[in-house]
Amino acid sequence: MLQQYDERNRDLIVNINGQLTHRDQAGVSPFDSAVQGGDAVWEGLRLYRGRIFKLHEHLDRLKRSAEALGFESIPARESIIAEITRTLNANKMQDGVHIRLTLSRGLKITSGMDPRLNRTGPTLIVLAEHKPPVYAKTGLTLKTAGIRRPPPEVLDARIHHANLLNSILAKIEANRAGADDALMLDTRGFVAETNATHLFIVRNGVLATPLTVACPEGITRATVMEICAQEKISCHEADLPLEDVYGADEIFCTGTMGELAGVIRVDERTIGDGKVGPMTKRLSDLYAKRTAVEGAVVVRGIAGAGNR
Repeated sequence: MLQQYDERNRDLIVNINGQLTHRDQAGVSPFDSAVQGGDAVWEGLRLYRGRIFKLHEHLDRLKRSAEALGFESIPARESIIAEITRTLNANKMQDGVHIRLTLSRGLKITSGMDPRLNRTGPTLIVLAEHKPPVYAKTGLTLKTAGIRRPPPEVLDARIHHANLLNSILAKIEANRAGADDALMLDTRGFVAETNATHLFIVRNGVLATPLTVACPEGITRATVMEICAQEKISCHEADLPLEDVYGADEIFCTGTMGELAGVIRVDERTIGDGKVGPMTKRLSDLYAKRTAVEGAVVVRGIAGAGNR
């Protein structure tokens, strides 16, 4: 699975600290904390018909992550939303858009890791792209990576930080194995998530998803659990050994960039009948119904766009 270039993104306007710039001219200082040490937090947002689904939940997590890293200043929510809206309007975007929102600690007066070198406040980057859900609906293949997700005492996964080398190394393993993505374990040997998404397994109509020990508290993950509660579908969090994954009737991944995506093979083992299963399809449909009507309006111009 390799994302494809979308010709509509050739002349994107990117927003860096309120400056709207063509993608080819956009740049971040070599003294920015994101460049110096991956010292930044981020969120992935998705725009549906003028609305951003779960916008305030994403901004809540962005703020919590920045506070956990000790950022001295964080832009006000209203100003972040305003910059998102400016960026979308500059690109004439209203639907089928993924937004990468990055907040770094900002510029340093000289290179070095010490946060006391930061004197200018944070850097806010809004990158909006025409990008439909990135995963194939025919099913994904996963390869269990040798590299593992760190425990909270090493790097707390609840901090949605931009230092993604752990996931990138796992993705490299998956690429070399010819798999779509990597399945990552925690240091205890239980499933954490994939290199990019959360994971659910289905057995006998019951859903289970890993505890948030070595994975972030996903917003799409939480939405699926909300849907299950509403539909009276049994769903619980648990430590999941690989054996439970191999023996699942169905597996699916969740994330803002890819929504819900079925998994049909893990480590050369076929999951279920090797096709995207009925529970995955049912929950995908229910998720799509939510995104069609819920969300915070950030751009106008599509009939029916309203507040959730």
